[in-house]
Amino acid sequence: MPPVLELKGITKRFPGVLANDHIDLTLNEGEVLALLGENGAGKSTLMNILYGLYTPDEGEVYIRGKKVEIEGPSDAIAQGIGMVHQHFMLIPVLTVTENVMLGMESVKYGLFLDQAKAAKRVAELSHKYSLDVDPDALVGDLPVGIQQRVEIIKLLYRSADILILDEPTAVLTPQEVEGLFEVIRSLVAQGKSIIFISHKLKEVLEISDRIVVLRRGKVVGETRPQESDERKLAAMMVGREVILQVPKGPAHPGEKVLEVEDLYVLNEQEQIAVDGISFSVRAGEIVGVAGVQGNGQTELVEALTGLRPIVEGTIRVAGQEVTNATPRTITEAGTAHIPEDRQRDGLVLSYPIADNLILNTYYLPPVAKGMVMQREVIFSIAERLVKEYDVRTPSILTPAGNLSGGNQQKVIVARELSRPVKLIIASQPTRGLDVGSIEYIHSQLVKKRDEGVAVFVVSAELDEIMSLADRIIVMFEGKIMDIVPAEKATKEELGLLMAGVHPTDAAAEAEKEAVA
Repeated sequence: MPPVLELKGITKRFPGVLANDHIDLTLNEGEVLALLGENGAGKSTLMNILYGLYTPDEGEVYIRGKKVEIEGPSDAIAQGIGMVHQHFMLIPVLTVTENVMLGMESVKYGLFLDQAKAAKRVAELSHKYSLDVDPDALVGDLPVGIQQRVEIIKLLYRSADILILDEPTAVLTPQEVEGLFEVIRSLVAQGKSIIFISHKLKEVLEISDRIVVLRRGKVVGETRPQESDERKLAAMMVGREVILQVPKGPAHPGEKVLEVEDLYVLNEQEQIAVDGISFSVRAGEIVGVAGVQGNGQTELVEALTGLRPIVEGTIRVAGQEVTNATPRTITEAGTAHIPEDRQRDGLVLSYPIADNLILNTYYLPPVAKGMVMQREVIFSIAERLVKEYDVRTPSILTPAGNLSGGNQQKVIVARELSRPVKLIIASQPTRGLDVGSIEYIHSQLVKKRDEGVAVFVVSAELDEIMSLADRIIVMFEGKIMDIVPAEKATKEELGLLMAGVHPTDAAAEAEKEAVA
C-alpha cells in the first residue's frame, strides 16, 4: 500500500537562499509525522509548497501513489490536504458555522444560505472527533484553544484527510495542549494523517509516531520517539550538543531597579486586569512571572513599558518615576523590552532588518549626527548583530516581515540586549524559537543578570520560568498569589497557585476531607 503522501526531490530557491534542498518525505495513513528543525531550516517553505502557496523549482508530489500538481490551496484542498496556520484565519464577528462554511457555502433552493445544514454538519464533526465546539458560538468569544479546534473543523468540513498543523501549541495553555493531543489521537484513530510542526521537543516525543529533522534545507535524520530523547533531537536539529537546562550560578541581588507599588491597570474591556500588585526586581537577579495566559501578565508588561495607561499606582526604574511615561522615556531610563507580540510591538515589518536594529537609537550618536542618520554605521552595527545573534537572512536589507517568526524574534533580542541597560523586561522571549536559539537567549539573559542587570521575564512556559528565574511571581486574575524562591518551587505548588489555590489551603482541605 503506497504512502498517503510522498514528496520526492522537493527543491525551492529564494534570492540568496536554498530553502529546500532535494527533500524526500513520506506520510503514512493514520500517522502523526513530526517535522523538526531550527528557524530557517525549511519546514514552513516545505509545507507551503504542499499546500500550494509556493511552487517548487524541482520535485514531485504523490498522493496515494498518484503524481499530482498543486498550484494553489484549492488544488491542495481538492487532494484532501488542509493546513492550520500558526496565526488563525478566522473572522471574530462570525459564528463557528459561518467561519467553517466560508468559501463552501451550503445553499437551498439554489439561492439561500443553508446555515442549518452547515451547523448540523459542524455539530456532527465536532462530536465524531471529540472537538466539543458549539456551532452557534461567536468565534471572538472563544478561548484560543477552541478557536484552533474551529480551524480543524474547517479542514474536516472540506474532507481533508491530510492535516498540517503548524506550531499548533505555540499559544495554548498546558491544559489546552492536552486537549489538542486528545483531538489529534481521535483524528488518527479514524484514519486521518497529520504533519505536526513544532519546536517543543517534549510534545513531539509525546504525540508523534515518527520524527523527521530538517537542517538548513535538508533532511538530516529520521527517528521514532521510543528511540530518542530531547537531547538527541536537539543535537540533530542544531548539529551539536545543546544545553537544555539553563546553566547559572546563584544570584547576587543588589539595589532595587524596578519598583512597582499598588498598581492597577485595565484591559481592553475596561475591566481590572492588574489588581493592586506590588513587587520589585533587583540588580543581578531574574524575577519570573508564572501564570496561565490571560491573568493580567500582558497588561502588566504593557503598563511597565508605556504601552498601556496606569489607573493607579507607581512605577520606578533605577529611582526615576516612570508612571504613565512614554515608551521612549522608559527606554532612556535604561529599560530594554522584548514584547509579547513581536510583529505588532517589536518590529516595523516593512523596514529592512538594519533599520529595525536601531529603532531605539536612531536619533543618538553614532547612529545619527544631528538630524542625519549614518548609513555606514547602521550597516556595520547590523552586520555585527546579525552574525552575533545568528539571524538567518540573505541580507541586512531584507524587510523584517520576510523573516520567519523565530528570526524576527532574534532581531528584537539583538537590538534590545546589545546596548547598555539597567532593566530587561522580556515577555515570552523564546516563543516560536528553536532549541539552539532558546539556549542562546537564555544564556544572554543569565549573562546580563551576572553583569548586574535586573531581568523581569514573563513566560507561558513553566519550565522556562523555573529554570531561568531566581524568584517566581505567580499571578491569578490580576493579583499576585505568592512570590516563591525558585530553588524551593515545585511544579505542583506553582500549578495550584496558577489555579488560584494556595498550597496551604489545599493541604488543609485535603486534611479536612481525610478526617471526614
